[in-house]
Amino acid sequence: MPSLLTRRHVIAGIAGAAGLAGTAGVVAVAANRNTPKLVDPHAEAIRRVELARQRPGAATIRATLTPRPVTLDLGGVTVDTWGYTEDAPGPLIRAKAGDRLRVDVVNELPADTSVHWHGIALRNDMDGVPGVTQDPTGVGGRFTYDFTAPDPGTYFYHPHSGVQLDRALHGVLIVDDPDDAGRYDQEWIVVLDDWVDGTGRTPDDVLAALGDGTDGMHGGHGDDTDGMPGGHGTTGMDHGAGMPMGGSMESMISPLLGGAGDVDYPHYLINGRVPAAPVTLTARPRQRVRIRLVNAASDTAFRVALGGHRLTVTHSDGFPVVPDITDALVVGMGERVDVEVVVADGVFPLVAVAEGKTGQALAVARTGDGSAPSAEVRPAELDRRVILTNQLRAADTVRLTQREPDRTHDLVLGGGMMPYRWTINDKTFTDAEPLLVGEGERVRLRMTNQTMMFHPMHVHGHTFALHEGGPRKDTVIVTPHQTVTVDLDADNPGQWMTHCHNIYHAETGMMINLAYRL
Repeated sequence: MPSLLTRRHVIAGIAGAAGLAGTAGVVAVAANRNTPKLVDPHAEAIRRVELARQRPGAATIRATLTPRPVTLDLGGVTVDTWGYTEDAPGPLIRAKAGDRLRVDVVNELPADTSVHWHGIALRNDMDGVPGVTQDPTGVGGRFTYDFTAPDPGTYFYHPHSGVQLDRALHGVLIVDDPDDAGRYDQEWIVVLDDWVDGTGRTPDDVLAALGDGTDGMHGGHGDDTDGMPGGHGTTGMDHGAGMPMGGSMESMISPLLGGAGDVDYPHYLINGRVPAAPVTLTARPRQRVRIRLVNAASDTAFRVALGGHRLTVTHSDGFPVVPDITDALVVGMGERVDVEVVVADGVFPLVAVAEGKTGQALAVARTGDGSAPSAEVRPAELDRRVILTNQLRAADTVRLTQREPDRTHDLVLGGGMMPYRWTINDKTFTDAEPLLVGEGERVRLRMTNQTMMFHPMHVHGHTFALHEGGPRKDTVIVTPHQTVTVDLDADNPGQWMTHCHNIYHAETGMMINLAYRL
């Protein structure tokens, strides 16, 4: 996120990308002898771990992404935006576990950009974070991402540059598992998104409005009154802040998540289409379908259900879980969930309600004759059993071995609307010291949310395990006044961003560096 990262003390006090230039495997701060030496993204340790991932005989998958200004038809709604193609989402990239990916990014935008490979345990210098793992890809520039994709699963890619994610700059990366071959008759890739760009505002306009708090772009959710910014009276709600783009402050509350976001978007999309002109997913009756749900939204969690069906959850963030049958599930920003369903005969709405907000996204699942559902359809399943991914259980094959942590870090999530500033341990990323870890350690992260909003917390380059046998994940929802404890194995050296995947929270400070030390 160059608007923040290139001006901050990104790695143990070194400011921006300049701190990475000319290093020889070690990052250190000459001005402070007490600052620990850290593993540089170009260190030998990164090359060693990458070599261990490589599989003999693996294929090399090549692709080109060309971010550029585009005009999209969202289904009767035409918008000027930035994207990788004239459609949204961007191109599907597909590989097998252990394959090598070589992706050329040719920047035709009027701004610097980058590509982050969300959820992939890849080599650190390919993680796509300007000012930390690479220089930004400048206007007219080119960068080649070259890495091994070690783990099967559903992933996606997007910029780590400002609020560019809140445009059409995202796409799905599927890493196939040979052991899953033949288990499903059909596959539906379903990308959930919230949309504002080209409707009279840009994401940068939204960010500016949230920052100045003067034009009613924000949802008025502050913090509790424990000294964090944003609290008013005894509720912590900013009642004087105005209306969030056509919604009300009260409409931005979820019974499951608490404060549900800062922006009530004019459109919610499935595979780049508004509900009035939905995409159609086709199959034959009684086929077994794998639905890969990807939440590429910037400020919105979705409650998802398929009318007339129950869903069996099989994977979360790429990793298998003990199958859990539910009517509906909540998918936070940055999360990916795979579900399985045997489809009935007919026409059914696949609905993704903007959780705690006004509006929904829609796709049509068709296996036979029948009329398409209305754009406002609300399947009864949405109000039956609803789960969050935190409630899932890891499959035995991916459970971490029992081990006491070698190191524990507390991450206190704070901040609020007035001023619009989001923090970890009372500091924005500009001022935060890195979370130090050592290669080979079992690391425990205790994330405590002291705000009145939910935060989907994402760790780059690793998966973690929720406590008490919970799922393996890289993004986890932390609801207000809740503590979520996760363990990870520090087996991927480098500098790894840990942040809220509400893009506006991350861009205004809720981010910290998980840094390997020598």
